[in-house]
Amino acid sequence: MSELITLKENREFRRAYSRGKSYVSPDLVTYIIKNNKNNLRIGITTGKKIGKAVERNRSRRIIRAAFKEIYGQICSGYDIVFVARTKTPFRKSTDILKSMRNHLTQAGLLCEDIK
Repeated sequence: MSELITLKENREFRRAYSRGKSYVSPDLVTYIIKNNKNNLRIGITTGKKIGKAVERNRSRRIIRAAFKEIYGQICSGYDIVFVARTKTPFRKSTDILKSMRNHLTQAGLLCEDIK
């Protein structure tokens, strides 16, 4: 599997929001767009609607923990942006993992485990 890189610049997130395909569930929104590189890039965003800093940080931790479980099964060459929703800080990472797996399956990004 290629190296994991995080999205950091605003233009990269805006590109995913405007031209990417979105998948929605009650606790997570996923934007997926193909990139011209052979690596997987992810970004996690949490807005102020989620709550104060504690809830926003918890949401990011939960999404990151769920992503670590599924990372080896995702095809490279895509930018993926995960957006937390208001229910995210009150869920377990296994619940988020189910939503994440569902979104990535719908997008056709789950490959065989390469390990």
